[in-house]
Amino acid sequence: MLAAQRRSMILAELERGGTVRVTDLVELLGVSDMTVRRDLVTLHREGLLEKVHGGALAVAEPSSSEPGFAAKSVQRLREKQAIAARAAELVHAGMAIAVSAGTTTHALAEHLTKIPNLTVVTNSVWVADLLHSAGDSTTSVLLTGGLRTPSDALVGPVAVSSLRSLHVDAFFMGVHGMDLRAGFSTPNLLESETNRAMIERSRRLIVCADSSKWGVVGLSSMAGLSEASVLVTDSGISAQASGVLADHVGELVLVDAAGTELAEAEDV
Repeated sequence: MLAAQRRSMILAELERGGTVRVTDLVELLGVSDMTVRRDLVTLHREGLLEKVHGGALAVAEPSSSEPGFAAKSVQRLREKQAIAARAAELVHAGMAIAVSAGTTTHALAEHLTKIPNLTVVTNSVWVADLLHSAGDSTTSVLLTGGLRTPSDALVGPVAVSSLRSLHVDAFFMGVHGMDLRAGFSTPNLLESETNRAMIERSRRLIVCADSSKWGVVGLSSMAGLSEASVLVTDSGISAQASGVLADHVGELVLVDAAGTELAEAEDV
C-alpha cells in the first residue's frame, strides 16, 4: 500500500472516531507497527493530528486555519481523484476556463493536460506548473500574479486586477468548507476575494469538494450554495447533506470513489 494511501486512511479513521490506536491501525492497514508510527509522526509534523502515546487524536481546526498544499494532498485521495475525473467531463476542447488553487483542482488539472486547445486562467502555482510542463501544446495558461498563500494560491489586489477584463466559460473552484448558511468558504480573506472575482467573470461556477467539507465553515464566504451551477462531490456525503445540497445547487453530482485507483506512486 502506498504511503499516501495509508495516511489518507488514517485521517479517515480519525474523522470517524476522533482517535486512533497504533494496534488497530496495524491490523487495518496490514503493515508493521514501525510503519504506522512513522506515518503518525509525519501527519503530526504536518499538523493533521495530535500524536499521543499508543495512537493519535484529531485536531480541531479554527475557522482561520489554513493547511499547506502538501498537508492537504494526503487527505481523501480517492475521493479527490474521482471528483476530478467527473469534473473533467464538463470541459471540452476550445473552452476558456478558470481553475482555483487546491488539491482537488490540481487533480482536475491532470485530466486537463489531455484536452487540446484550452485557455486556462488560474491563481494556482501548482496547476499552472502542471499544465505548462505536461499540458497539450495548444493549451494557453494565464497565471495571475499576487501574494502566495500557504496553499500556494496567488491572491490579493494584483490577482483581482488581472481578472477584471477576462470572461471564461466556467470556473472550477475548490473549497475549504461548505455549509447551508455560510455557503462555500475559505480560511483566507484574500483568497476569498480572489475567488469571488473569478466567479464574477465566469458563466458557470463548478465546485469540486469532497464530502468531508460539508459542515466546515472557513473565515470568509466566497459564494452561496445557490450560486453553484454544478457541485461535484463523493457519495460518502450523508443523505441529509445531499438533500440540502440538491435543493440549493443547480446540479448535484455524486461520484463513487470506491473503485478509484490512486494515480501517483510513493515509496513506503
